[in-house]
Amino acid sequence: MELQEFFRENPKVAVAFSGGVDSSYLLYAAKQYAKEVRAYYVSAEFQPRFEYEDAMRLAKEIGAQVSVIKLSALEIPKVAENPANRCYYCKQGIFGAIWKAAREDGFSVLLDGTNASDDAGDRPGMKALLELSVRSPLRECNLTKAQIRELSKEAGLFTWDKPAYACLATRIPTGEVITKEKLADTEAAEGFLFSLGFTDFRVRSKEGHARIQLPEAQWGLLMQHRAEILQELSKYYETVSLDLEVRA
Repeated sequence: MELQEFFRENPKVAVAFSGGVDSSYLLYAAKQYAKEVRAYYVSAEFQPRFEYEDAMRLAKEIGAQVSVIKLSALEIPKVAENPANRCYYCKQGIFGAIWKAAREDGFSVLLDGTNASDDAGDRPGMKALLELSVRSPLRECNLTKAQIRELSKEAGLFTWDKPAYACLATRIPTGEVITKEKLADTEAAEGFLFSLGFTDFRVRSKEGHARIQLPEAQWGLLMQHRAEILQELSKYYETVSLDLEVRA
């Protein structure tokens, strides 16, 4: 099935929109082919500010309507406890809120940006999407991440080469309680590294200790800024180290 055919069969759709590569292209395609579309962005503690700004910019550039839903992810049952299947509970809460808003707006079809490269067996959140009857056109049309980037580039979307960015909660190890303070520390620390020119990295934490993961090609840049990184990140963490094995 092609996307154009999908939207012929589903001409009125709501799109769960994060501002990332996949949901941005999905929203663009829906604007091209569907008769009516509205995007829904959930503003919660797990998303850094730049994700919201990217989402609003993209929606404005393609002329899409966006409804912003404010939600406390940490108030969703079990999410703050951070079990291994935290994503399942989080998706249940987030997409439940989107469904509620979309139905009130007259939509009966809700879409998300899961693509054909995503491994369903390793994503508890995808179980929640299935239970909530959320459709994934990019996956249904067998579009891979690489294809979506290429199509986004051809469409002139600035998100085409945007690095993957998992939610802030993924920086905290399973079983360690998630708090607003830990999420804020993560956002501040990663924001500082972004400002120095780092890309495709993570600042993971465990019980107040930070571990920076970044591509080996950027280790030299890290050493150039070692002193200022230690000075800044010490505001949020007891210790700061470089992960020599795991890459972001």
